[in-house]
Amino acid sequence: MSDQNHAAERQLVGAARAGDRTAFEELVRRHKSALYRFVRRYVGNPADAYDILQETFVSAWLALARFDPDRSFSTWLHTIALNKCRDHARRRAVRQRLSLRFFASERALLQARADGAAESPQSLLPAPQRRLDIALAGLPRRYKEPLLLTLVGGLTHQQAAQQLGVTTKAVEMRIHRAKKRLSEALAEHAAAVQAPSEEPAG
Repeated sequence: MSDQNHAAERQLVGAARAGDRTAFEELVRRHKSALYRFVRRYVGNPADAYDILQETFVSAWLALARFDPDRSFSTWLHTIALNKCRDHARRRAVRQRLSLRFFASERALLQARADGAAESPQSLLPAPQRRLDIALAGLPRRYKEPLLLTLVGGLTHQQAAQQLGVTTKAVEMRIHRAKKRLSEALAEHAAAVQAPSEEPAG
């Protein structure tokens, strides 16, 4: 961000902290696209990402009085979004465990998931993008978070390390492993798609 844009953003943040909703709406306009990309990559579902994005901005508005104007506003927003994503992941894990108790058989569970996937906005994405989102969402949290904070959130390795409470070296190592896992997952999917199907014996 240029010095001029940085100064303009500081003015908007100051006005928003004073209760100016128009200033906050301009901040939302400036950051919503980048923040949405970050959240969608984390959760892997456009509909869930949109809900989390809304929750992030509501929380930001309510917490503006506690925001340190010497901090980066973008980094602060990504901190809130990251916590919302973590909360979403925990709630999803609980829902999945509960679902196992109510479905009578594995077939019923798989069918329910298949039906839900057919109606999901995720199915409307291009196939390569959908596969990438699924692979990203399936990464362990320790690898996914530094990757998304740097590549999508625009944070430096040092900023991501501060955000996650780890060393810069750990961030670099986890990003490397995240990329390796993504490559392996996408390669496995491509191999599965290209593998010839077995023909029944005549």
